[in-house]
Amino acid sequence: MSLRRVVVTGLGALTPLGKTVTEYWDGLSRGVSGAAPITRFDASKFKTHFACEIKGYNPDDYFERKEGRKMDFFTQFAIIASDEAIKDAGLLDGVDRDRVGVIWGSGIGGLKTFQEECFSFAKGDGTPRYNPFFIPKMIADSSSGNISIRHKFRGPNFVTTSACASSSDSIVAAYNYIRLNLADVMVTGGSEAAITEAGVGGFNALKAMSERNDAPEQASRPYDKERDGFVLGEGGGAIILEAYEHAVARGAKIYAEIIGGGMSSDAYHITAPDPEGNGVVLVMQNALRDAGIGPEDVDYINTHGTSTPLGDGAEVKAIEKVFGEHAYNLNISSTKSMTGHLLGGAGGIEAIACILALQHGVIPPTINHFTADPELDPRLNFTFNEAQKRDINVTLSNTFGFGGHNTSVLFRKFQG
Repeated sequence: MSLRRVVVTGLGALTPLGKTVTEYWDGLSRGVSGAAPITRFDASKFKTHFACEIKGYNPDDYFERKEGRKMDFFTQFAIIASDEAIKDAGLLDGVDRDRVGVIWGSGIGGLKTFQEECFSFAKGDGTPRYNPFFIPKMIADSSSGNISIRHKFRGPNFVTTSACASSSDSIVAAYNYIRLNLADVMVTGGSEAAITEAGVGGFNALKAMSERNDAPEQASRPYDKERDGFVLGEGGGAIILEAYEHAVARGAKIYAEIIGGGMSSDAYHITAPDPEGNGVVLVMQNALRDAGIGPEDVDYINTHGTSTPLGDGAEVKAIEKVFGEHAYNLNISSTKSMTGHLLGGAGGIEAIACILALQHGVIPPTINHFTADPELDPRLNFTFNEAQKRDINVTLSNTFGFGGHNTSVLFRKFQG
């Protein structure tokens, strides 16, 4: 059977750099850091006192009080981002909602809800008094379910959970459902809301997060010699994927074409990356093969680049192995240097960064580079500290998660 072409017709974002796609892109292109001291709780006794929160987020700005109380923040973020993308795509006018689905990504789900209910029980006399919305708020699939219910989309509906690869896995799954003619339109992407005592404390215990409390805005520094861990972020990113013929028939604007997706496993360690990047080599090769293009066709890689000592180096080794001499012609950048790491939501907002880079001909930078890492080839262009203009035809988005999950997604400038 012939596979259908799939295009991007809508975008939505709620991020530490802004509450809309326009604000998000403005922050990315200007090299703004979203890191600041944590305001959600008193973090003074934690090893890390800062994160990339959504500035001034108030659920009452988006939901009726009764409605908002039934949803964890990660679901609220999913709805806000998807509402923007659906409106952007003009998706509610005359589409067959039996053929519109939702595949969302979240690595953790309702951590805030789980924590609050457990704290409440622990403070009591042992009598179980739980909120009746505890389970529906906590479970990861409440995000896709709520989006579907809100807009009466009756197509395929589920959540992918693969740690920090969750959003990218949701995008690849949505892409496959459309090109296999199992749906015409998919709302996809991901969200996370893990800036809680449990989230910060848990990642501190793993020694995974930066502890640069004296300069939080400089803490996320991928590829810098002095990097000391990732900065926790929150938010959501939504993409409307649509069959090309369907989009043309309804006169939709088209941002880009999604042309391939790859997946692999490190099969190495539950939290540490394979230091040689073998699984990452495989995932990028799989994506290129799926798209039917060569390494030389890629112009920009939005890397996983979390600012961890081991992870950044392993990904660079993999890029050098896959792209060979062409690696020196690539632009490489990690937008996590600005947004922090949204965990399961990372792939959604980073795919949007790739799509907007195609649209604007601008590579967002890797900020906070101060000291060259002698282990990294200086001939590689990491787009340090300032955005760069470039004619871009193909972008690659990489996301990798605890458990060894690797996912790569390829987007191409739309050519009709």
